[in-house]
Amino acid sequence: MGLIDIFFIGVGLSMDAFAVSICKGLRMSTAELKKGALIAFFFGMFQALMPLAGYLLSVKFLSYINRYSHWIAFFLLAAIGGNMILESVKNKEKVDECYTSVVNFKELTLLAVATSIDALAVGVSFGTMGNKLQLPILEDVLIIGITTFVISFMGVLIGSAFGTKWKSKAEILGGVILIFIGVKVLLEHYL
Repeated sequence: MGLIDIFFIGVGLSMDAFAVSICKGLRMSTAELKKGALIAFFFGMFQALMPLAGYLLSVKFLSYINRYSHWIAFFLLAAIGGNMILESVKNKEKVDECYTSVVNFKELTLLAVATSIDALAVGVSFGTMGNKLQLPILEDVLIIGITTFVISFMGVLIGSAFGTKWKSKAEILGGVILIFIGVKVLLEHYL
């Protein structure tokens, strides 16, 4: 696999992170570049680390990863999405307070893990390819991480553009999107 192949793998892997980044942007009252960069950094870092971990684990644990990864991603995304909806409905009068807490490190970590579990399996597949990879694994994961960073940053900016117009409805929409992503992960595994 060459540079172009790895780039497109990075684009494909970053789609869930892009959708979640839009959700995070929806919670912003204005586009905040520092917060957007931090959110994108989390997603990019985990999308880079997971294939590296998968590569290092390689074939030995593939059956365990494939057996439970969809359930882990589903539960994490559904729980975070459900919490967003509950907080929005419960605290309509406190909606502005909600917009200031866009960067919660625990939530960001859970979201980054949930959206990058499929990257772990990609890393395992890299490990099974042996010398068929044209680029060293560190270059591969760096390309995947940077691609995800850029796409996630754009997602935050897109989300914040809509978040300023929709306020509390944006929070509900973001939660629903996260739940749908979780369901999609689960369905893709079984179909």
